[in-house]
Amino acid sequence: MNTRPVLAAVDVKAIAAAAEAEALRNQWAVSIAIVDDGGHLLWLQRLDGAAPVSAQICEAKARTAALGRRESRIYEEIINGGRTAFLSAPALEGMLEGGVPIVVDGHCVGAVGVSGVKSSDDARIARAGIAALSAG
Repeated sequence: MNTRPVLAAVDVKAIAAAAEAEALRNQWAVSIAIVDDGGHLLWLQRLDGAAPVSAQICEAKARTAALGRRESRIYEEIINGGRTAFLSAPALEGMLEGGVPIVVDGHCVGAVGVSGVKSSDDARIARAGIAALSAG
């Protein structure tokens, strides 16, 4: 039988707190979602001033990163590169930069998705949250 790491509630809270801190430090009104490796929602937070739709977009970005085991921006790049047929990929809705997988010991244990500011800054917030795992 194989064993692998999984996200615990304490991990999710640490990731969320670090992501929120990064957003607040930069005065960015965003929504933050954390999902497990199957794309199931573990955390959703919409900061003051974030657009309501950002809550749906961040969750979709996180799910896409978890299920694909790669950053959601990769799918955006594929589509922008001309492979528009990729838009029909099942279960992947958040094919925009801002979803980042959480990898522990070579295993994808979930992902963080952020929406509300420039996509590269969304990803920056997600990475700041994930960095809390190695810092803790």
